[in-house]
Amino acid sequence: MAARTLGYAHRIDLLAPRELVWRGLTEPALLALWYGPDARVVPRAGGSYWIRADADLVREAHIDVFEPGRRLRLIYMPQAELPPTDGVIVDDFLLDSDAESTSVRLLGSGYPAGDDWERYYLRLRHGWPRALARLKIALERLAGESAS
Repeated sequence: MAARTLGYAHRIDLLAPRELVWRGLTEPALLALWYGPDARVVPRAGGSYWIRADADLVREAHIDVFEPGRRLRLIYMPQAELPPTDGVIVDDFLLDSDAESTSVRLLGSGYPAGDDWERYYLRLRHGWPRALARLKIALERLAGESAS
């Protein structure tokens, strides 16, 4: 029997062009505006994604899917400070847009269900809405400045 896992799904709509939102997910300077102050990205399929979100949260991932302006799927590397897992932890960013806005859907999956993972999972599950709100504010401000 497979171990039970947890996930999350979040969505936010931004009044910003898709290209800017994509850059906000993949360019270190823009990541610093909303996600974390230190980021390194090798932006391509098979590339890498490393970010220090705060003093005690570093996330390192392999870029599994890289479809500019559409989809970014990250497979996270094991972290020494977390319990081991046989599963794969994934964040999948999906972008869609119309004439006025861009939506970002974030699907996270593969978090082991159990007491030893609960604190980490809840931190991410509840932290992503705040981070995506910061993304919205930062990119809408940039979009507004470029429209002026």
